[in-house]
Formats: sequence, structure tokens, C-alpha cells
Amino acid sequence: MRSRLLPLLIVLMAAVLLTLGLPLAVSVAAAEQQRLVIDRIDDTARFAGLAQAITDTSPDSEERRRTLQTDLEVYASVYGIRAGVFFRDDRALAKAPGSWSLPAEGEGRTAFAEALLGRRSHDPPQVWPWRDGRVVVASPVVRDGDVVAVVVIDSPTGEMRSRILRNWLYIALGEALALLVAVGAAVRLTGWVLLPVRTLDAATHDIAGGRMRSRVAASAGPPELRRLARSFNEMADNVEDVLEQQRAFVADASHQLRNPLAALLLRIELLALELPEGSEEIAAVRTEGKRLARVLDDLLDLALAEHAEADLQLIDIVPLTAERVASWRPMAEREGVRLTVEGAPAATAWADPIALSSALDAVIDNAVKFTPAGEDVTVTVSAGATEATVVVADRGPGLTEAELERVGDRFWRSTRHQNVSGSGLGLSISRVLLAAGGGSIAYEHHEPHGLRVTLSVPRDLPGPS
Repeated sequence: MRSRLLPLLIVLMAAVLLTLGLPLAVSVAAAEQQRLVIDRIDDTARFAGLAQAITDTSPDSEERRRTLQTDLEVYASVYGIRAGVFFRDDRALAKAPGSWSLPAEGEGRTAFAEALLGRRSHDPPQVWPWRDGRVVVASPVVRDGDVVAVVVIDSPTGEMRSRILRNWLYIALGEALALLVAVGAAVRLTGWVLLPVRTLDAATHDIAGGRMRSRVAASAGPPELRRLARSFNEMADNVEDVLEQQRAFVADASHQLRNPLAALLLRIELLALELPEGSEEIAAVRTEGKRLARVLDDLLDLALAEHAEADLQLIDIVPLTAERVASWRPMAEREGVRLTVEGAPAATAWADPIALSSALDAVIDNAVKFTPAGEDVTVTVSAGATEATVVVADRGPGLTEAELERVGDRFWRSTRHQNVSGSGLGLSISRVLLAAGGGSIAYEHHEPHGLRVTLSVPRDLPGPS
């Protein structure tokens, strides 16, 4: 979520800075050109004042014309600006440099035409840094209310464009610094806003994984998310209470039903003494009674497994596995099944020895039970980087894809194996026992036929639940 929210904030802040920066850059360029235009207008006014005093009837007109010419030449040589005074018919009264003349068209001709109408140039087109333009300013020379000549100044814009570019660079640097500050603020803001969300997500995964005591510390983030965290904690408390009541009910019901069931089985045995030997009805009632007793025992074991805390220890699971295989080997030999253990010589991991032993017993029992005589059941121990595994592979009939999705569910048994003894709770108990210590159980096909069951336990100590 942070990877989506943070770019969105950065794009929005960049858009705001760009929206503010572009008008500022345009304003800076316009201000620089306006300053240039005002300076040139002042120069044209000064030259117009000198030209106004030059008349054909004045005895010192030639002297004044030479003075004007000298001023224009000095002005052109010092500033590199073309300047001149032109009569209405384009003849030059004085100009510098001498080779310059009014253009036949363009901005210079437009400014000259406006000045002939008695108007000064005031708003030439904007010159941008990437365009090598010139600024032309014209001012009329008025004598006795008539425009007798025009002062034209044609200025290069290289220095002005450099100043604009330099100011734009300062603006860009300021925008970049502002963006960096905004990004830092956005990172802190998103971290502050999403901290409760991340904590909530972690707690949700913990609870989904069976660690029902996981809660969220509602002490950071916006008030709305803190309220959400408190509501989540209340919901988790309620869910835990409901589950605890269910576990207690299952345990109590299983415990309370055992005594009446034992009394019932005893009465059945007494009744069997008065019936003919080998009665099929009595045998069927005995079988169902024993099956019911086994289901009640498994229900009680499941309730205790869901309630109990895992006693995690750093152990070598190789000797523990070998011990359980040795315990089941006599039964396997009686069924004609070869039960072997192989794999790594040592594999340390964090596990509850009793829970892992119980899970191994349930899996090996199933493997031996469903494997035909003459086939193999192989138990393989291996150690990976993050977990140690015990794989029990049999050569039984295996399961279909649909059955693989349901194996391990409570009371579920394949319709093909209904005549095999069992309650359908053994693998469920194994999953609960392993999950309490951070382990897991997985099922897959064992080609060409059979089932592979993988028990996994962590090699690093799991975090607190």
C-alpha cells in the first residue's frame, strides 16, 4: 500500500510545485525584459532630446548633429547596441554603426511605424532563453507637435537571456529542494499513516495462522486508524472467547460422554454373555461402540492440542524420527510393509518433541495402514536453510486432486477408505500441534502412486505469538 500511496503523494506535490514554478519562471523572464525595455526607453528619450534641437535653420545644427553621432557611436561601442535617428522617409540623421539601416520588415519596422504615430514602444514580444531574439525600442522626435524623426534602438538579448536562464536555474534548484523536503515529509507521513495498517495486517496474519493472542498496539497513526485498531482488538478478544468456549465445550462434552459410553459398552458385554457365541449384531455394536470411544478420545486430544502452548526446544529431529519409526516397525512388519528411515545424519530445529512425535505417529500410522503388503513406506529427514522436514512417502492408493484439497479437515475421510478404522481427526490434530510451534504439514502425490506427507519445523526460533 505504501508503494502506491507514496508515488501518488509525490506526483501531487510535484504537480503543485510545477504549477507554482512555471508562472514564476514566466514572471521572472517578463520582469527581466521589462527592465531592459525601460532602460532602452530612457536611452531613446535622451537621444530624442538631442535630436529635437537639430534644425535646418539653427546655426549650430551641424555641431549638434556631430555630437549626436558621437554619442551614438560611443553608445554602440560600449554596449554593443545599434542605435540611430531616422527621418520619416527612412533617411538617417545619425546612426551607429554606420552600416546599419532600418529593416524593411519585422519588429524594427513595426516599432518605427508606431513611433511615427507618436507612440513609444512599450511591449515588444517576449524573448526566451532558447531563442536568439532582439529587443527593438523606438521613440518619436517631436517638434512643434509633429513627429519629425524617430529614435530606434536595436538591442541584443544575450545578457538578458543569460540572466533569465540563471534565475530559472535558481528556481529549479529551489523547486528540487522543495520536492526533496516534500518527499521526506511524504515518507514520514505515509509511514505514520500506514503504521497501524501494517501492524493490523501482521496481527491478522498471526490470527489466521492460529496465534489467537496477537493484538495491535493502538498508539500511533491517525485517530481513525487507532479506533480501527481498538475495534480489531475487541473483535479478536471476542473471537478468542468464542473459540475458547467451543474448545471448552468439546473437551467437556468428550469428557462427560466417556463415562456413559464406558457404562454402555460394559452393559453390551454383559448382554453378550447371555446371547449365543458369535452373534453378528453384538460384534457390530461392539465395533461401533469402540469407534465412538476412539472419536471421543480424539476430540478430547484435539481440544487439548488447540488449547495447549507449544514447548519449543532446539532438538535434533533425526533420532526422534528414528525412534518413532522403530516403534511402528513391528506393526509394519505384521502388515507386510517395509518401513525405512533415511536422509541427513543430523537436523536441528525448533520443535515441541511431544507434538512432533504425535504428528509423526499419526502420519506413519496412516501410511502403514493404507500401504499394501510388499510395498515400502520411506521416512526421509532433511535440513534446509530455514526449516527441517520429515517426508513420509507411501505406495498406497493415494488421493485424487479433490481429496488432496480436503485431506486434514476434521472428520474427513475418503469414501474409498470408509471401511478402514479411524476417526478422521488424526491429521487435524497433527496440523494443530505443528502450527502451535510454527510448523506445518503438506500433502502431495507420490508418483507413480501413493501419498507424500511433509512435516516442516522451523530452524530459527519463531517469534512470540
